[in-house]
Amino acid sequence: MDSQLQIIPVEINGRKLESPIFVSGPCSAETEEQVLETGRKISEMGIPIYRAGIWKPRTRPGNFEGLGAVALPWLAKLKEETGLLIATEVANPYHIKEAINYGVDILWIGARTTTNPFMVQELADYLRGLDIAVFVKNPINPDIDLWIGALERMNKAGLKKLVAIHRGFSFYGPSLYRNKPQWGIPIELKRRFPDLPIIVDPSHICGRRDLLREVCQKAVDLNFDGLFIESHINPERALSDKEQQVVPEELKKILASLVWRKPDITDRELKHDIELLRDKIDRLDDELLHVFEARMKVVERIAEFKKVNDVTILQADRWSEILNERKDIGNKLGLSEEFVMSVFKAIHLESINKQTRIMNREIAEKSDFTKYSSGK
Repeated sequence: MDSQLQIIPVEINGRKLESPIFVSGPCSAETEEQVLETGRKISEMGIPIYRAGIWKPRTRPGNFEGLGAVALPWLAKLKEETGLLIATEVANPYHIKEAINYGVDILWIGARTTTNPFMVQELADYLRGLDIAVFVKNPINPDIDLWIGALERMNKAGLKKLVAIHRGFSFYGPSLYRNKPQWGIPIELKRRFPDLPIIVDPSHICGRRDLLREVCQKAVDLNFDGLFIESHINPERALSDKEQQVVPEELKKILASLVWRKPDITDRELKHDIELLRDKIDRLDDELLHVFEARMKVVERIAEFKKVNDVTILQADRWSEILNERKDIGNKLGLSEEFVMSVFKAIHLESINKQTRIMNREIAEKSDFTKYSSGK
């Protein structure tokens, strides 16, 4: 279902947030000293928004789950002293009420909350009529419609100062990252809603500080609208997510090392050169589609053969052979294994679907489930 989000630029107390948007601060507010010292260093770097978790939804009870409203006066004090905008996570109406009472400028909806439409709707209903910026993290599972749904619920409640946060997705099995970035999902969100700012949370994607710079650069290269990074004056003593937080001095080095590139080409001659290359890409894509069409014609003939001879659609040995051979060929051609596997898995799934339709055509045509269920 297509929809259009009504998005306006985020402006808070006359301050417009323009790309790139930088947000930083500790995973959680732990002590007044920690909040103030980290915030002062963040402010000195010119970062406009300070983030800190007050209520921390943890996977299992017994872990540090935040100090709650006790920490809100510290954030208010930091805001008064430095002029920083303050952001914190909320998961129920009580959180919203307390945060707004203490002058929190930006509310963010966490990944666990975004996963549950009932919770998102409850927050949206409570926020209805308020003029406040809301940042919405992607859901834990890689479901773009669930992410869009949370944004739509906020939008329908009248909230137009919306920003999406890409923080990666849960997965099963080994991975370099704490949460796999799966860049294709936020890229698709950007394609569908070009006016929606999308910032990247490399801290939760990486889960470890040594990967932060690489993921930050990736976010910049993909032309996302900012970074949402955890910083702590003493990460080794942090009460939550200590492995992914950096001291403000290290954060400053990371940001200074990033290569910022132009979002588009304005030079006429350079634009002409790249358009020639893009035309070549278009022609190659056209050839690819015709090759796919020819391949599927062969698949249809195979399906007819299997149908006549009562052979199953899937032969696992043949499928394994295809994957291994194509992977080896792709490797020799300089194509990544992940890319080759993704392409051929998609081709194979389309082949199965096409064979299924052909081999079960008569069954579908002859079936009359109403007649069958009535005993006629």
